Amino acid sequence: MDTIKEAVAAIRPPDEQARHAAADLQSQLTKPAGALGRLEELHIRAAGIFREPRPTITQRVIVVAAADHGVAGDGVSAYPPQVTFQMLQNFLAGGAAVNVLAAQANAAVRVVDAGVRRDTDDTRVHNAKLRSGTDNITRGPAMSRHEAETLVARGITFACEICASDTPTVIALGDMGIGNTTSAAAITSVITNTPPRTTAGRGTGVGDAAFAAKVAAIERAISINAPDPSDGIDVLAKIGGFELAFLAGVAIGAAATGAAVVLDGYPTTAAALTAGAIVPDVIAYMLASHVSAEPGHRIALAHLGLQPLLDLGMRLGEGTGAALALPLLDAALRIPREMATFDSAGVARSDTETRPEA
Repeated sequence: MDTIKEAVAAIRPPDEQARHAAADLQSQLTKPAGALGRLEELHIRAAGIFREPRPTITQRVIVVAAADHGVAGDGVSAYPPQVTFQMLQNFLAGGAAVNVLAAQANAAVRVVDAGVRRDTDDTRVHNAKLRSGTDNITRGPAMSRHEAETLVARGITFACEICASDTPTVIALGDMGIGNTTSAAAITSVITNTPPRTTAGRGTGVGDAAFAAKVAAIERAISINAPDPSDGIDVLAKIGGFELAFLAGVAIGAAATGAAVVLDGYPTTAAALTAGAIVPDVIAYMLASHVSAEPGHRIALAHLGLQPLLDLGMRLGEGTGAALALPLLDAALRIPREMATFDSAGVARSDTETRPEA
């Protein structure tokens, strides 16, 4: 599909010159080298993404994509499938956790219907839907390859529209879909070559019987569909979700336009795994906000080579962890813009200071 090919071709490696300049700037600030820990690393990584040693973010958007999953009918969640639509309405009403935390982070929330069973005519919802929910992955593919490509392409287009103003932008990924941690675990198992019993978690808080059913469902889905771990589109088509395909596209589109991508929890990181399988260069534009209570999330982040900023035991999704990380990113970028240097402050340097790694 042309939209995907064009976005893949547009992704450039982060600017190493900007990264080195940012690292040099960190060594000039009035502090011991490395004293601000991972805030320094975050600044240097962002400098490469935005191609500027002192980047400023002017637009923060949390994209919350919602869709239903056919596998939810197998009892893999503590909540009924209709909650997906109900939570979509809650996002629009401003009553969800992500709304509260996004306001705190000065971020806009964009709600996307990527495949919810019920329709809405609310014009605030971006409609990317092909149909109402995926098929049950324990009985066959979640969707066709064409549907997976279409949702990825629509995610790319949506990200490009957000970034059309050519202003420094951070796009955070959020998700909603009853049953989607089952797909997330299946994706993680396939791409990282890890057994489902290790990648599956309790999701919405299921008991032992439902957890056993969840593991069995993932094992069946992988066995029946045999997804190719080197082909991100194939993985999405066979064991993914409509919202995960859309978010994979958002990540690719954001990177193609030079925006940073902040991952949230397990489902968004599973989407990132598939995006990385489509185009590995996209990973360099990703920042991991937090590590969730889902055990497979650590496995997925390790495979991407990303270290989370926060570990708060969260497992809500929606983009909540990403919203919490946005102020940390702002702080990391404000320091090199406003902090005094040794020369400007007339402060003596240590003879043993070393420059932070770029």
